[in-house]
Amino acid sequence: MLNQTTPLILTYNEAPNLERTLRQLTWAKQIIIIDSFSTDSTLEIAASYPQVKLFKRKFDSHATQWNYGLAQVQSEWVLSLDADYVLSEELIAELAALSEDSPINGYFIQFKYCVFGKPLRGTILPPRQTLFRKDRSIYLDDGHTQLVQVEGKSSTLVHSIYHDDRKPLSRWLWAQDRYMVIEVKKLLDTPEDKLSWGDRIRKQKVLAPFIILFYCLILKGGILDGWHGWYYAFQRLLAEVLLSIRLIEAAQQKGAGFKTESVVQEAPECTQAELNR
Repeated sequence: MLNQTTPLILTYNEAPNLERTLRQLTWAKQIIIIDSFSTDSTLEIAASYPQVKLFKRKFDSHATQWNYGLAQVQSEWVLSLDADYVLSEELIAELAALSEDSPINGYFIQFKYCVFGKPLRGTILPPRQTLFRKDRSIYLDDGHTQLVQVEGKSSTLVHSIYHDDRKPLSRWLWAQDRYMVIEVKKLLDTPEDKLSWGDRIRKQKVLAPFIILFYCLILKGGILDGWHGWYYAFQRLLAEVLLSIRLIEAAQQKGAGFKTESVVQEAPECTQAELNR
């Protein structure tokens, strides 16, 4: 199975993370990286791995960037990764043991979220369909992020990916503010009956920040992780507060609407992980 799988990574200024991610992918015959014109040492790190095939493309949306990456993959299977996703040894062994003849076309993989390298007991980051057959899959935009649509049967793997983002907090704040603008547009443009219960609560502006703090600290056990858990919970609280502020701003503009295109251009390739932190 590993011989039939190509890791696909999107990057933009991922020097604090990329080395740790690539170190766990040396089993791959080829690694495809789609870079949005990084200005740090991301490209030098990528070039130090002979399996890496690097493409540069100006970022326009997550779905089009990922679909461009899929077009560069030549193997049957794709392992879709952010630059701060680190495969565990157990997961690599599980991937190696998968049957090539399985009727499954896609696999969800769970995450162990890390704060400064320490895995937390639990977070709000859901399993992601990360491994899938190339010819059965396509990416679609979904608010501030993207979804992969896989035809046929899917399953969930047992072992996890470590989500270990080491970029500075200022980068997280930069990304969150821009993507919350796009998330507001999604919430306001989507019919009420099409929104999830979580999005309906977020749209009310007031409750979501307090619910997410309780959820992260108590229901997910973050309080048992010490200051690492508090750090994560405060990040999630702040993200929801930013969304509430943007929703209030939109209401005050009385339907004037947001022009999100310019925001997307200013925020090239923030990772899926950044968006879910």
